[in-house]
Amino acid sequence: MVLVGPPGSGKSTVGAVLAERLGTTLRDTDTDIEQGAGRAIPDIFVEDGEAHFRALEAAAVRAALSGHDGVVSLGGGAVLDAGTRALLAPLPVVFLQVALPDAIRRVGLDSARPLLAVNPRQQWRALMEARLPLYEEVASTVIDTEGLTPEEVAQAIVDAMELTAA
Repeated sequence: MVLVGPPGSGKSTVGAVLAERLGTTLRDTDTDIEQGAGRAIPDIFVEDGEAHFRALEAAAVRAALSGHDGVVSLGGGAVLDAGTRALLAPLPVVFLQVALPDAIRRVGLDSARPLLAVNPRQQWRALMEARLPLYEEVASTVIDTEGLTPEEVAQAIVDAMELTAA
């Protein structure tokens, strides 16, 4: 099971709850990148640039998808890579859809997220305009997270999985 969505959609938080419910573990590719680089993602962006970060991200996604059979949470921009989208095609992928107010509340206006540093509302809208078709392309299930707790989102995913398995 793979979780995708924009910043603030709850991929890491919901992923942890979902993994616990499914009796498995969560692998978060953003955490993998930070551990591998020995630096925080904003530092990688500032010091090495977005292109370098995206290369690290694509490698982290490949490793996670091939080496982990639990829940995998991808960074918000991972779907930008065509190779990643191809790897996701045969997998159960859940797109966590989030409304702008919820996303802004979750990530905060003073967030250290590099792509949301200046004018976060406008940047988030621009990210969604570019990424929404890609999230929809890779998703086998879409869960609207608006007004839901992480536990409720995880339950909605479990319920959707049961429907598709039936």
